[in-house]
Amino acid sequence: MQALAASIARDSARLGRTVGVDPLGLMAARARLGALHRRGSVSCGGSSRLLPTADGWMAVTLARPSDWELVPAWLGLPGPVDAGDWSPVAAAVGDSGGEDLVGRTAGLGLPVARVGERQARHDVPVGSADGIDGITARRLAKRRPPSDLGDLVVADLSALWAGPLVGALLLRAGARVVKVESSTRPDGARTGSRGHFATLDEGKDGVTVDVGTPGGRRVLHRMIDESDVVITSARPRAIEQLGLDPEDSVRHGRPRVWLSITGYGGVPGSADRVAFGDDAAAAGGLVVRDDRGPCFCADAVADPVTGLAAAAAVLGALANGGDHLLGASMADVAGGLVGGPGSSSTATGGAG
Repeated sequence: MQALAASIARDSARLGRTVGVDPLGLMAARARLGALHRRGSVSCGGSSRLLPTADGWMAVTLARPSDWELVPAWLGLPGPVDAGDWSPVAAAVGDSGGEDLVGRTAGLGLPVARVGERQARHDVPVGSADGIDGITARRLAKRRPPSDLGDLVVADLSALWAGPLVGALLLRAGARVVKVESSTRPDGARTGSRGHFATLDEGKDGVTVDVGTPGGRRVLHRMIDESDVVITSARPRAIEQLGLDPEDSVRHGRPRVWLSITGYGGVPGSADRVAFGDDAAAAGGLVVRDDRGPCFCADAVADPVTGLAAAAAVLGALANGGDHLLGASMADVAGGLVGGPGSSSTATGGAG
């Protein structure tokens, strides 16, 4: 993480204003503002659990009312489950295998993951950009690097934490950042900590677009055509439904860089999976352990580490004068930080 911070400082200095980042402070920012703390197999925010399965461990995030409504369909339970009642969830998960449980989420959009399923393996290299595991890059053209980030416009279509963090760091480097939100589905982070939302989005210009109408989509397309960097955090299917084609846009020179942040990357079989910071970290094996099993090591940690890694990749692409399609997989960024199998840290003195 210190190496990523050094990369951001170096390339931001070449392109605009030097951005200094304290990685550990960044990872703890939301927890500090919300007085959150580690809770062992319960996430800091309380919406995720690490549960034993018939053949391992699984991270399950039930953060939204709709998640709880889908639990019976996912686990084959006879009736509804009260929101917040984890007992029937834990019992049903414990009777099933992890791979089967993940497979059953197809079409449901539930954020669940087997612990360590995307942990980097020495014999199976994870896609990387400039040595950043979990970030893939396709260079479609080459031109002169921008002389100053102050001349660039960033369209930040992302939500929650990782993507907005990239936008915040580019803002600090001098770029003009426009936060673009759907009028019918605004950034979910607005319902959380106001202080945390402000640290990610204060200083950005704000635009609301009704993407459900042809006129709104035309406005969105025009904004992208006028931007130098685009940041998205929607799954590929949602991007396609908006009539957007990232590769075609970059090939035609606007934007210079398109960054897509997803839970598991854009390859078939993974592209439709949903992830939040806690379950994505667990998928990468970014957990600690005590004598009872895996524990969450930090608050939604896949979000800030992915944001930092993706910001380093965007600045690197701009500094090298490339027109790039960048893809950031939260689970694979987390997995790349862990190392070889079995290398997760061991907690001592309990899981508190």
